[in-house]
Amino acid sequence: MVSGTLAAALGRRNLHYGWVVVGATFLVMLVAAAAMGAPGVLIVPLQQEFGWSTSQISVALALRLVLFGLLGPFAAALINHFGLRPVVVTALGLIAAGFLGSRMMTELWQLLLFWGVVVGVGTGMVAMVLAATVATRWFNQRRGLVLGLLSASSATGQLVFLPLMAQLTERYGWRAAVLFVCLMLMATSLVALLLMRGRPADLGLPAYGDDTVAPAVPAASFLTHLRSPLVALRDASRDVTFWVLALSFFICGASTNGLIQTHFVSLCGDFGLPAVGAAGVLALMGIFDFIGTVGSGWLSDRYDNRWLLFWYYGLRGLSLLFLPSTDFTLYGLSIFAVFYGLDWIATVPPTVKLIAERFGRERAGLVFGWVFAAHQLGAASAAYGAGLSRTLLASYLPAFYIAGALCLFAALSMLVLRRYTARVPALG
Repeated sequence: MVSGTLAAALGRRNLHYGWVVVGATFLVMLVAAAAMGAPGVLIVPLQQEFGWSTSQISVALALRLVLFGLLGPFAAALINHFGLRPVVVTALGLIAAGFLGSRMMTELWQLLLFWGVVVGVGTGMVAMVLAATVATRWFNQRRGLVLGLLSASSATGQLVFLPLMAQLTERYGWRAAVLFVCLMLMATSLVALLLMRGRPADLGLPAYGDDTVAPAVPAASFLTHLRSPLVALRDASRDVTFWVLALSFFICGASTNGLIQTHFVSLCGDFGLPAVGAAGVLALMGIFDFIGTVGSGWLSDRYDNRWLLFWYYGLRGLSLLFLPSTDFTLYGLSIFAVFYGLDWIATVPPTVKLIAERFGRERAGLVFGWVFAAHQLGAASAAYGAGLSRTLLASYLPAFYIAGALCLFAALSMLVLRRYTARVPALG
């Protein structure tokens, strides 16, 4: 096996193979996120070719986001049962199949099937739960940094590839952009097949920061693994900490994936900014998001994660409320891109750290899966709600004002979490 040979070679140089797994996971999440973000630059071309309204297209995008989130807890169960590598390769194959199928669509129900169901299921299997699983299994130290890196890859993939997607669409049509996504997915599948391993013990290694190899995890039936997300939800839902984090992540999704990722290009088009220029602003967000999220991972290892979340949500809310004041000039949008980008998904490392501290290392992936499901329900609500606002009110701006206000509410909710966590015993 390539992974075994490489692990031995790295070990002789005192380098842990966990960093190779992080690199492969980074690429998987980057490309899967690029696939998730691609429809954001394809709304207008679909309207022009098929005559579908923004709200009709937004139904498919919202369905994709719902499945993307709801599959998270069960993706953790699938990984626990079948292993990391088979689940990742299968997921990438599903996403590619959904995009390939969409190149031949002519009816709205086909958009719902390919981009809503197939892509939604595939991306849900390699969502943020994958990052939480890799970080908690392979790293005892530097876990916050790893979470920051992997979280950044997801958000960066959603944004950085958009200028290229917009250019391909403008020059060769939206089907060419979709084909490019499929080629990226197939290449990434090969990397995952060669380099990803489920646990350090598979290579006879301890987790990074540990001195001993963890004992083998007892085998369990598929039904037991399938029930484990529901058991985790039942136990976690007894704790107000879970509900505060789930609510804040609902707002996180409503103010990122569902709003900016899905509708920002179209919003800028309403104010005269071409799709390529708007996608460039998103790419700038992606660059600053990478800096902010990696920095967030570093900070989460050192400071109170509740206060980090307070500042992240508060600054994001202020930046969204500021957006209409930019007049959609290059200068104004650049300021927005910097401040908004720095905390696009910086909320993930502190949230995962709080969940791991509160509910335990072994259940962190499952509990975070449900919190992330709330994130995607918020994203789906914003994706459809903003599209409906554009259809009924001829403006996206009400959705952006609402999202900004909700972010300020999420910031204040962290103060409740701080008081409550101190006096509630950990789950047994």
